[in-house]
Amino acid sequence: MVDSNIHRLLKRQILNANFTVDDLNKFKDFFEVVNDAYKSFDDDVKHIEVILEQSSNELYKRNKTLKNEVFEAENELDTIVNSIEGVIFKTDMLGNFKYLNKAWEDLTGIEIEKALNNKYRELLFGKNDKEKVRIHDFFNSDKEEYSTLFKFCKSNGNIVWLQLKVEKIKDVYGEFCSAIGTMIDVTQLKETEIKLNRANKTKDEFLSTMSHEIRTPLNAVIGMSEILLMDKFLPEQLENLEVLKYSSEHLLALVNDLLDLNKFKSKEIKLFEDDFNLSELVQNIKLHFNQTAIKQNLSFDTAIDSEIPTILKGDSLKLSQVLKNLLSNAFKFTHDGGVVFKIELIEAKDDTSKIRFSVLDTGIGVSYNKQKDIFRSFVQASNNTSKLYGGSGLGLYISRELLKIQKSDLHVDSTVGEGSTFWFEIILKNSGQITISKQRSITKTENLELNVLVAEDTSLNALILKKLFKNWGIDYDIATDGQELLDIYPNKEYDLILMDLQMPVLDGYKTTKAIRKLEDSSKSAIPIIALTAFTESEVGDKIKQYKMDGYLSKPFDVCHLYELLSFYANKKRLAV
Repeated sequence: MVDSNIHRLLKRQILNANFTVDDLNKFKDFFEVVNDAYKSFDDDVKHIEVILEQSSNELYKRNKTLKNEVFEAENELDTIVNSIEGVIFKTDMLGNFKYLNKAWEDLTGIEIEKALNNKYRELLFGKNDKEKVRIHDFFNSDKEEYSTLFKFCKSNGNIVWLQLKVEKIKDVYGEFCSAIGTMIDVTQLKETEIKLNRANKTKDEFLSTMSHEIRTPLNAVIGMSEILLMDKFLPEQLENLEVLKYSSEHLLALVNDLLDLNKFKSKEIKLFEDDFNLSELVQNIKLHFNQTAIKQNLSFDTAIDSEIPTILKGDSLKLSQVLKNLLSNAFKFTHDGGVVFKIELIEAKDDTSKIRFSVLDTGIGVSYNKQKDIFRSFVQASNNTSKLYGGSGLGLYISRELLKIQKSDLHVDSTVGEGSTFWFEIILKNSGQITISKQRSITKTENLELNVLVAEDTSLNALILKKLFKNWGIDYDIATDGQELLDIYPNKEYDLILMDLQMPVLDGYKTTKAIRKLEDSSKSAIPIIALTAFTESEVGDKIKQYKMDGYLSKPFDVCHLYELLSFYANKKRLAV
């Protein structure tokens, strides 16, 4: 072996081992193999070093590129976050801000640097101690989310409404470690909501006023019809008087539903189911429209399936209103021919009956593309319908809504120029009763030994009460306002006061309050019944608040009034 060809590592090992020349010659082939192995190893190492250097350079370049991409992504994310109008924030579990986007300064007027590491409970809520407590409780509870809406005064003095939403974040151990959230300026939405609430309040006040104003003359119509039925009349006048009474009562129901139109949208209309005779209901409706048919020279036929049970259970008033709306429209839009009112039994079960009500006419009809629109409120079949035929366009809308709450729907089949068929199917309960007692007549009544003081500012209502009290033998005095009642009251003993709530000078509430404060206990404790055109839901709470003893609606039911007065007359008799 030549020294120049021996690998340095092998040469070092040979010297260390003290091999002789003879040994080297003897094991020449072996040492050459070992030498070649060392050289081959060096070549491999150099190759790996080259590869490592190339990989290192490539890794450096990629790392540099990645850093640039991360930097650009962070800048882009920061740009996006800061372009968002709402505030995005992060806090620790003490509520100290750890991150805020630029929208914070625009929304609050507080610099981000001044806000970081400060509690937003102090920065946002100021003196709103209740909100501070709620936020504190949230951070110390197991709740993961929290939201609130609150007023905030900006640094420039402007008041804004902020919507705050917070969500806690858990670490790898499942423990809450921080929170992220958003804040949005919802001032415009909140102000719009406030305006809508004010508008709704104004609307409700308008409806209440209209209700009172419309019901007041209706009280006179219904009351006078009752009085006429109580007086002597010719036999042939009975049908006219009954039609007058029936029509005025159903007009009142219609007015109530029109004035409470908003209840349909808020789902406040409720069903009042009771036993009723379907044949009698149909007969009353027929009587209502007979004169209309004669006046318009139209035929009017009614067909009722004999298989339908005599007594059914349901909301007969709402059913009657729907049928009257459909028949009223049929006569309104029919010039020749006539109207047919059909009632058919579709399906009979042990406890229910499925009945189809149909109103067919030979009128002007409704075009196909208008048939869906006519069921919307204040919409009619054509632009000149209201001008030619009158009406508000509410009848079909109200009818459909009344049917919906009874799990039914209104349908129409119509051809322009040939007529229309409006129909619906409704499931009514079988009553099981053979007959039902009619409303108790008060044509014959016993005199009531009662002294009644009335506060009533409407002369028509006062006239009705005077006539009724005269028939019932009641001693009475009528004051036109609360102050006049207070002037009359001390001078005479009374058993009952009927108190109108809306009066000039002094209203019913204030008058009742003054009576309840009288030193004379016998005077202050007198029963006081509210007599008003407002509904009980509108005034019920105030009646209790002012310690009134009951409520009687105007237009009042004469039977209910008589029963009320009879109750206090019997109470007076038993006390003697």
